[in-house]
Amino acid sequence: MRTASSYLFKTIVGLAAVACSALALAQDYPTRPITLVVPAPPAGATDVLARVMADELGKRLWQPVIVDNKPGASGMLGGAAVARSAPDGYTLFFSHATPIYYVPSMFSKVPYDVKRDFAFISELCSASLVFAVGKDVPVRSMKELVSWAQANKGKVNYGSFGLGSSSHLLMAYLSESRQLDMVHIAYKGEAPMTLDILSGQIPMGIGTLGTMAPHLASGSLRALAIVGDKRLPEMPDTPTMAEAGFTDEEFKPLGGVMLTAPAKTPPAVLARLEKEARAVAQTAAMKARFQAFGLVGMGNSSAEFRKNVEAAGPVIQKLVQMSGAKVE
Repeated sequence: MRTASSYLFKTIVGLAAVACSALALAQDYPTRPITLVVPAPPAGATDVLARVMADELGKRLWQPVIVDNKPGASGMLGGAAVARSAPDGYTLFFSHATPIYYVPSMFSKVPYDVKRDFAFISELCSASLVFAVGKDVPVRSMKELVSWAQANKGKVNYGSFGLGSSSHLLMAYLSESRQLDMVHIAYKGEAPMTLDILSGQIPMGIGTLGTMAPHLASGSLRALAIVGDKRLPEMPDTPTMAEAGFTDEEFKPLGGVMLTAPAKTPPAVLARLEKEARAVAQTAAMKARFQAFGLVGMGNSSAEFRKNVEAAGPVIQKLVQMSGAKVE
């Protein structure tokens, strides 16, 4: 007859074997190429940053790091592919904010659960967006813009680079919270939105510094505020939204790029990836790319990353509700 002590002994041996196996995996990691799944097409900001990350991370891990572009469905195609992959540290998700921060609040059917299916590694940077108007719009501050929109209630349009995008949610919140009754016009990307602001088809929109910088420099666009925690070095005279008198929690930035892995990836592997990814965020090459796109380097810890995601949930739900961007 088997005794309780024999069961206990076998259980302890089994747990020890699992622990030793996980430790061996972490010590050997990596032994083959790593794939960064990017939920965006080639040549965009996320893709460019992913390729810099791949190069720098490969140097530190002594293995090739390959970029695999999987755009589509607001980033859910790439996210689902990573969530379903083996939790061994060889398939990682190099993502913009939409699939991690926004999708859970925007879509009723999501092929993954962010908190359950992903291990958080690091947020590499945060986005600082620019609130800009065309050169002929008769306002020079956010308060003037609100007064102008109130005087023209129901007649003022604003652009965004897509339904449910950060530019849409932020502008919709401004319209609803200040009772401006502005009309949303969604574009298939930031570039066409910016072109229509330049041509006077629409008066305003929120975009990235990387796209708007040349037009701001030429005077074709006028920056009213930065949606970010601090002023941009390239635009020292442009206030943040908070400095402009708009201190709402909803106007704080939720963007940038971040690194996650499938849930149940061994803790030691995650710790190695976190260490190296945070180090890459501080390299000259990565900082230069961040700055070129108007992004602010972070490289925070996995614990800080998870805390940010959890804190952002209620804020984004409110933004989605006010914008009407919920997709059933």
